[in-house]
Amino acid sequence: MSAPTTPEAVVDLLGLVAYGELLAFDRMAADARLAPDLRRRAALSEMAAAEIGNYRRLADRLAALGALPDDVMAPYVAPLQAYHDSTEPKDWLEAVTKAYVGDAITDDFLSGIADTLDEPDRQLVLDVLHESRYAEFAAAEMRAAIEADPRVANRLSMWARRLVGEALSQAGRVAAADRGALTALIARDGADVPAMFRRLTANHTARMAAAGLNN
Repeated sequence: MSAPTTPEAVVDLLGLVAYGELLAFDRMAADARLAPDLRRRAALSEMAAAEIGNYRRLADRLAALGALPDDVMAPYVAPLQAYHDSTEPKDWLEAVTKAYVGDAITDDFLSGIADTLDEPDRQLVLDVLHESRYAEFAAAEMRAAIEADPRVANRLSMWARRLVGEALSQAGRVAAADRGALTALIARDGADVPAMFRRLTANHTARMAAAGLNN
């Protein structure tokens, strides 16, 4: 029988995901200005609006649990901002590759942790992470660019590898900022951490191939 999830762990995970959604809104709004045409700009702006909706759901749940969203998100501001500052895209294709590769690794990791939560928090986290429109949109943009110019694949593949390295560094910074509850949640019930990372790697490899990138 699983040990009960501590309230501190739930609040900390929701705070981490909430700040991620807030940052996603900021980034998508900025990336929309890199779009090569108004159709793409509008599509990305609509997705940014959805991220604010996700943030609001998480913030409301935190408030219902008696937590102040600002206070809970605060420990994660510096490490997550550091990742985005170090991976600022220079053009449209770098922006969509970052969304497709970097965000997906983070979502895979967080969804694995969310599976240990009790309801309704488990479903809430999975709902906000499983928004696939942006990933599908980004993959389509990358494939179209590679089809038009196959040389693009090498450039984007190198960028994707850098994103993975930075994402792993980000994970270390988030762990350092954690107050201990999230770490305990990951290790709960003897969780197989190496198996989790093998799954993340396998998902990443499949994702790269699906977009026409070299792993």
